[in-house]
Amino acid sequence: MASSINEHHENRRFLTGLPLCEGLRATSSQQEALCDAEIVIYATPSNYLRRLAMDGAAHVPSNAILAVATKGIERGTLSLMTSVIEHEVPERAVVGISGPSFAAEVVAGHPTAVVAASANLDAALAVQGALSSSTFRVYTNSDVIGVELGGALKNVMAVATGIVEGVGLGYNSRAALITRGLHEMTRLGVALGAEAATFAGLAGVGDLVLTCTGSLSRNRALGLEIGKGASLQEALAGKETVAEGVPTTASALELAAKHHVDMPIVQMVSRILFEGHAARDAVPILMARELRSEQDL
Repeated sequence: MASSINEHHENRRFLTGLPLCEGLRATSSQQEALCDAEIVIYATPSNYLRRLAMDGAAHVPSNAILAVATKGIERGTLSLMTSVIEHEVPERAVVGISGPSFAAEVVAGHPTAVVAASANLDAALAVQGALSSSTFRVYTNSDVIGVELGGALKNVMAVATGIVEGVGLGYNSRAALITRGLHEMTRLGVALGAEAATFAGLAGVGDLVLTCTGSLSRNRALGLEIGKGASLQEALAGKETVAEGVPTTASALELAAKHHVDMPIVQMVSRILFEGHAARDAVPILMARELRSEQDL
């Protein structure tokens, strides 16, 4: 892939037909990539992030700002991605990047807006300035937990939405699931110290709507296959790209249990993915839950 980018200015493996900036240079050497870097952006799948950060930590300049675009909750530790980076590459400012952004549309120059979140405002502003362009707008936010959780949990809801579509249900069902999914995300976020308002922004409802409805969503596509009758193994077979909603489902359910937060949609997705529960039976079970107030954070 590095040679494709360097020789043809195109990622022919994942972004075929979309030209990249001619000044972009790819390398498989972390030492080479990190040398004199002012901002380091981590965008690897969540299950590889800790190892990648650990292997490159010695080469990260002491004054570098670390921006994390990986979305997920680490299995076992239940750490958010910025926490993983803070642990493996300590004593640097860390910024979480999240928001509704399909890579193919970003490269194609479609107007896109995301969020850079950090407790360090100067670091967030630096990332904002470095990444913003006429087609890519970056907002800052201080709620790192909310921004990261929004980016992680929306993948689980996208799997759920795909399942709903796969079993043949329509727009009413999808709208109900997305709305109640946002409620679950917010409830867990508040329990972890996030601000509820963050989930009404780009990293919350913005990313949720995109991932649950967009045809380029890997997580929605995986759920769609499962809703049509495929097993998790069959739906994952032959896929080069990662559907982060799968590992995040397990981590989110464990995190919810730890903080005593009820997340029925996440729980049902877990049963379908990992316990062989019939997708067609999921919605009637959710609909039969005890009646309650809509506002029950």
